Amino acid sequence: MRRTLTLLGTGIAAALALTACGGSQSASDATPDPANPVTISVGAGPVPHAKILEFVDQNLAKDAGIDLDIQEMTDYQTPNIALNDGSIDANYFQHLAFLEQQMKDKGYKFEHGAGVHIEPYAGFSSKHKDIKEIPDGGTIAITNDPANQPRALKMLEKAGLLKDIKDDSAALTLTDAQNPKGLKFEENQPEILLPLIDDPKVDLAIINGNFILEAGMSTEDALVVESTEDNPYANFLVWRAGEETPAIAKLEELLHTPEVKSYIEKTWPSGDVTPAF
Repeated sequence: MRRTLTLLGTGIAAALALTACGGSQSASDATPDPANPVTISVGAGPVPHAKILEFVDQNLAKDAGIDLDIQEMTDYQTPNIALNDGSIDANYFQHLAFLEQQMKDKGYKFEHGAGVHIEPYAGFSSKHKDIKEIPDGGTIAITNDPANQPRALKMLEKAGLLKDIKDDSAALTLTDAQNPKGLKFEENQPEILLPLIDDPKVDLAIINGNFILEAGMSTEDALVVESTEDNPYANFLVWRAGEETPAIAKLEELLHTPEVKSYIEKTWPSGDVTPAF
């Protein structure tokens, strides 16, 4: 079952409270059983995460004894808030750098599975046709997320626009040596960067992969695309520390099956989503 939720402010637990599907058990230490499936509530980004989970639910879960309650969440904060307060059993939307930053900043105690897929970052422009056209002093719209910003900066470094980017580099504190073109950076929340592609003041907007997909766009139209080779930003399943139930372990197993890998490759043949296993 897949549902889209808009969750604002407090009361997330109440907003997410659900009645289990008929005949199924809620997530617990019970062993998954096709005759009496265990329901797992999973918070996920709409694309590609919820689509991948929906494939699992429709094609693999029943025989494995689990039933997925897929709850779409459209921002990067709600899934971890909901997981932390017990509203959901697991989430699927984030990579290791983001998870570690969230646990450090918010005090969350989570564990995670192995990487399932990578969504490459990409830079788009309505003003330029080639990355080499970005002028000295040009304006780059970039995420304000400290876990993802170095990722975007490294992509620009590989494109020849920046130099000597570190794992902790920040757009607004780059030295002249690191930023020889004198690029100007405009920070924004990742979910609102998309409209800036058409802003006449912006030369390049760097967009997260899930928002590219949600907008019906493709990295094939980008000026610069992050490499997926040896990419450390694979998204994975996350659950509360010490609560990897047999049902969650089964879902983790299903997410790494040949069937899921084939589904990803066939659904996104351009590489906008790439299997990480």
